[in-house]
Amino acid sequence: MTIEDSAECRSSHTVQLNALLERFRSVKQLEVLLTQADSAMDSTRYAIATLSTAAAPAIGVLLLGGTAPAAIPAVLGGGAIPYLWLRIQRRRRVDRFNTLLPDAIDLFARCLRASHSVASAIEMVGEQSPEPLAAEFTQVFQQQRLGLPFREALVQMGERMPSRDLHFLITAILVQKETGGDLTEILDRAAHVIRERIQIEGEVRTRTAQGRLTGWILSLLPVVMLVLINLANPGYSDVLLHDPQGRYWLDAGAGLIVAGGLIIRKIVDVRV
Repeated sequence: MTIEDSAECRSSHTVQLNALLERFRSVKQLEVLLTQADSAMDSTRYAIATLSTAAAPAIGVLLLGGTAPAAIPAVLGGGAIPYLWLRIQRRRRVDRFNTLLPDAIDLFARCLRASHSVASAIEMVGEQSPEPLAAEFTQVFQQQRLGLPFREALVQMGERMPSRDLHFLITAILVQKETGGDLTEILDRAAHVIRERIQIEGEVRTRTAQGRLTGWILSLLPVVMLVLINLANPGYSDVLLHDPQGRYWLDAGAGLIVAGGLIIRKIVDVRV
């Protein structure tokens, strides 16, 4: 078998596996997350990455003498790493998009005042805006050129970018298309509202910073103290690491620490 035949065979297997995975609803949701995070992975590569990150810590626990039940938290924690990474990437991308959106709206409004069409204004926003705004607005413009209705192109952009500010803008534009009115005035008001919301959100994050810091301290303090005590008095926690009942209480304590951190995060996560 030649190299070309081998590569074609692997590609065929990948396509078949992707087709199989797409039948599941959770995989479709994963595809949406991959798109929103602007990830280069597909569902198959994500599955491989998840299996790899789940198996590595579990093997480490077993090699260190741990039991199979003790390896379960390692499997769950390692397997969640790719998903958490995608969530972080999506959050960063959406935050940057929201930060740049008011300036893009101002540019959109200026283009309309200069007698440009809506399609031409969208093209200019895509050309002159930084990422990720450029890619999204450029795709909207290209979809219109290929014959996709303006409303459908905006709706698809809202699906690709889970931004409340963008959804507010899309709703305002579509309502104006149906009811009439001055689009430039609507865009100016939308930019003003989005800037005010971003400012309020920044103030809320500043006021809740102490609560977030408290959550991190309370979550990490038991782990840090356990390490420091064992450094000062080696063998102090042997009963927790080697005794079956000790490992049970150690796992229970770790679960309670994680639960407490999630509760604190939920309390300080104020939506604006």
